[in-house]
Amino acid sequence: VHRLVTYIFVYEDLISLTCGAIIIWYFAGSFEKNVGTVKHCFLTITFAILSALLYLLLETLVSRVSKVEDAKGFMPVAFATLGVSTTRSRMKRSLFFGFRVPVVLVPWFMLCIAWFIPHSSLLSNLCGLLAGEAYGLGYCFCLDFPESVGSKLDRVFPFSLLKRIPGLKYIPGSLAERRAFESGKINPPPGTYPTQSYYCSSPPALPA
Repeated sequence: VHRLVTYIFVYEDLISLTCGAIIIWYFAGSFEKNVGTVKHCFLTITFAILSALLYLLLETLVSRVSKVEDAKGFMPVAFATLGVSTTRSRMKRSLFFGFRVPVVLVPWFMLCIAWFIPHSSLLSNLCGLLAGEAYGLGYCFCLDFPESVGSKLDRVFPFSLLKRIPGLKYIPGSLAERRAFESGKINPPPGTYPTQSYYCSSPPALPA
């Protein structure tokens, strides 16, 4: 059962490990800034399990017509976070290699590019993307929790310990707290990182 999560830490060579590190830094890092460290940790595990279960469901069917690469590495979770970001983005179009394309199509273009990464499983990446878009569209609302819960978890172990580690950028779970950090109304505690939330239901009010 533990392999439903631990597969995201498996890499076969240095090239796939390097690609995985870049993906974690770029996609997972920006996603954490938007939702907070607590929710990011929870969703990482959630997306890993959902992607693995969907992969196991589809592998039997796809393997009959084509060879299926084993699911491994962080890339399925990265595609899940990308799916959430694009489905909830307020932007309609985005630049992709110099071309303006609809934001909702960006993950699918990235999926085609990821196909050429060594030891990358197209099926597992697809499952991650589908899981992320399902969550972003609200079909997995039962797996979500309010920001008040995230704020409480910020103060308990192990997240309370993460705040005290020098050099670690801890993202608070409260949207109001992240906005306050950005506006300079309060000083962030050691180890925290002020961020901009892109998932708020309404933009911040302008000063009178």
